[in-house]
Amino acid sequence: MKTLVVYYSAEGHTKKIAEEIAKNLQADLFEIVPSKPYTDNDLNWMDDNARCAREHDDPNLRNIELKTTTVPDWSSYERIIIGYPIWWGIAAWPVNSFIKSQDFSGKVVLPFCTSHSSGLGDSDLELKKDATSGEWQDGHRFFQDASSSSIKSWTDNL
Repeated sequence: MKTLVVYYSAEGHTKKIAEEIAKNLQADLFEIVPSKPYTDNDLNWMDDNARCAREHDDPNLRNIELKTTTVPDWSSYERIIIGYPIWWGIAAWPVNSFIKSQDFSGKVVLPFCTSHSSGLGDSDLELKKDATSGEWQDGHRFFQDASSSSIKSWTDNL
């Protein structure tokens, strides 16, 4: 099954896990990159004026423009694994922008999230609603510093 691992990583945790998943599955990688990247100050969720806090408080600000949503050879992939950090109990909003731009028809989709303390919540179900197509599987939560053995255990069971 030809697999693509798509991910958004604000601080590098999701990227590390996505790269390991891709290596384990001999899959391709695609990084979701906002047109205006988030800085450390933007990600300071304890500051009410930080970009992520403003976007959290006003869902109208969450339509994040991406550098590109064009995945080379998208139609050839049968399985899409989508990784993201959890922000306030849901997927980081750049992921929603990517999901809304794709047609997942005929694809198996497996979401995974990274978090220090939050669980998966309904983040996978919310992404499925935004997608409107594809065969979405239950999501998986990795601790932000997941071990190689825990990642391998997950990929071995796909």
